[in-house]
Amino acid sequence: MLQQQDAVWFSNQLVSWYQQHGRKTLPWQLNKSPYKTWLSEVMLQQTQVATVIPYFERFTSRFADINALAQAPLDEVLHLWTGLGYYARARNLHKAAQVMAADYRGEFPCQFDQVLALPGIGRSTAGAVLSLALGQHYPILDGNCKRVLARFAAVSGWPGDKKTEQQLWQLAEQVTPKNTVAEFNQAMMDLGASLCSRSKPRCAECPLKLKCKAALAGEQALYPGKKAKKALPEKQSFWLLLQHDDKVLLSQRPAAGLWGGLYGFIEFASSDEREHYLALNALDVKSRNDLAGFRHTFSHFHLWIQPQLVQLKHKPDNVQEQSAATWFTIERIPPVGLSAPAKQLFQQLLAASTGNKDKAI
Repeated sequence: MLQQQDAVWFSNQLVSWYQQHGRKTLPWQLNKSPYKTWLSEVMLQQTQVATVIPYFERFTSRFADINALAQAPLDEVLHLWTGLGYYARARNLHKAAQVMAADYRGEFPCQFDQVLALPGIGRSTAGAVLSLALGQHYPILDGNCKRVLARFAAVSGWPGDKKTEQQLWQLAEQVTPKNTVAEFNQAMMDLGASLCSRSKPRCAECPLKLKCKAALAGEQALYPGKKAKKALPEKQSFWLLLQHDDKVLLSQRPAAGLWGGLYGFIEFASSDEREHYLALNALDVKSRNDLAGFRHTFSHFHLWIQPQLVQLKHKPDNVQEQSAATWFTIERIPPVGLSAPAKQLFQQLLAASTGNKDKAI
């Protein structure tokens, strides 16, 4: 814990710095609303501002308010999210919008407990929306804030550890002022995203340098503590790209689990299972081509993908065990949510199809 005078000094320094150097013209800061703030906070989880801006602008252009988002098909929401990753965020946005449409007449609730109860919203996100959009006195603790506080107070340990996180929450509560909470919380995020970056922090320019324990000791690289590294396990997946003329088969994954609710190609645990599937469905194969395999990395494992393109002479009326499968025309990226590797492969098919048409001309 900090001395009270140090906590007051911390907040005063940060707000003064923000007034001169903070970001004030990001899309979600203009004509600010709880809806825009909530959407931006969810998008910014694990994602940088520059990446989020075009997604945010497309989202708000299509879904102007909570009711528009609630009424939209999940496939469309996932389609606009494609490329941002961590798709549970998009599914929870959609669920939360439906809850607010049903229970709060399409308005964002203004009570902390009500916000915290919404799908996909944790303590920091709830505090961010209520403080940034409505000026309510709640601390926040995103990754940038954790780094600033851990360095300032020399809090050792990995922030993902409950004991360390609790220490950081106590610090956040102590330094967050009541009267300028919106400016202060935005300043915390801005400082962590700029001067107090993960690597090569620019401490000479930092408003907190005079009392930052890590900077004074020259130990910025030690804070926050890092999670012990483990070698990521590797898995294999054998994909089947079924194509007939200018159509390709995509299958929607179950709502829960990896790439939940997204569309992709048919997947198998082994090449033998893929062969069995082709035989089981008695597909009239025109040609087969093994495409270049590639690796897709998740936070907890590597996935090696071995895709095979199978051209069919005739399009089957149906394929077994694929009730959620749909044939899409290869003329543009389908307007549904696609897993990143599936989108990558679809783009290859699209490029090949376009090239063949050009040759024909």
